[in-house]
Amino acid sequence: MISASTRIACRRLARLGLVAGLAATLGACADRVIETGSTAYPYDYRERHPIALQQAPEVLDVIVRGVGLDRRQRTDVAAFADAYRQGGSGALHVQVPQGGDEVGTRRTLEAVRATLNEAGVPATYLSVTTYRPGDPSLAVAIRLSYRALQARVQSRCGQWPQDLGVSDAAFNLRNEPYWNLGCAMQTNVAAQTADPVDLIRGRTRTPADLQARLPDIQAVRQATSPATGNE
Repeated sequence: MISASTRIACRRLARLGLVAGLAATLGACADRVIETGSTAYPYDYRERHPIALQQAPEVLDVIVRGVGLDRRQRTDVAAFADAYRQGGSGALHVQVPQGGDEVGTRRTLEAVRATLNEAGVPATYLSVTTYRPGDPSLAVAIRLSYRALQARVQSRCGQWPQDLGVSDAAFNLRNEPYWNLGCAMQTNVAAQTADPVDLIRGRTRTPADLQARLPDIQAVRQATSPATGNE
C-alpha cells in the first residue's frame, strides 16, 4: 500500500514535469519555422512582419485652384512645415507643374512659399523643381516632400502563400498561424508611432512633479482616497 507522503511526492513530480514540458514547448515556438509544401516562414508574427526604421518621404499635394491657398490648404501646409522642422532631413522639395493654368500655379506657389516662411521654413530650405503632368485634363498639384525617419513593416500584407481551405489538411490540423496573420496589426502599430525611436528604446525619465504628488500624499495621511477624496 502506497503511503500518503509518497502519493503527495508523486503528484508534485507530475506537476513539475507538466510545467517543464510546457516551458519546453513554448521555448520551441519562439524559434519555430512553419513549412507548408514549398513555403517556409517564421512562427512568430513579429518575425514574419518585422517593423524597421528607415528614411522615407513625407508628401503633401497642394491642389492648384487658381486663387492661392484656401483656409484648409494653408493649415495643411503650416502643419507640414512644422513636421518638417521637427523631424525632416535635408531640403524641403517643391515640385511645380508645368503647363495648364500658369497664373493659378504661380499664385499657389507664392502662397505656399509665404505660408512656409511664416511657419519657420525660409526659402533657403526649399529645393524647387518642375514636372510635366501626364494628363493635362486632370487637376494639378504642387507637391511638397521631405525625407524623415519612419517606422515601416518590411513585409507586404495580403499575401496568402498557402491555401487555408481543405486542400492542405495537414496544415489545418496543426492549427498554425498563416502568413498574413499579424501583418495589419504591425502596420497599424508602425503608423500610430509618433516617434519611431520609441520602438527601439524608452524615453529618458523626467523629474517627478512634486506639486502634483503633494495633494495625494496629504490625502493618504488623512486616510482618504486620493482618487475620490472620500474616506
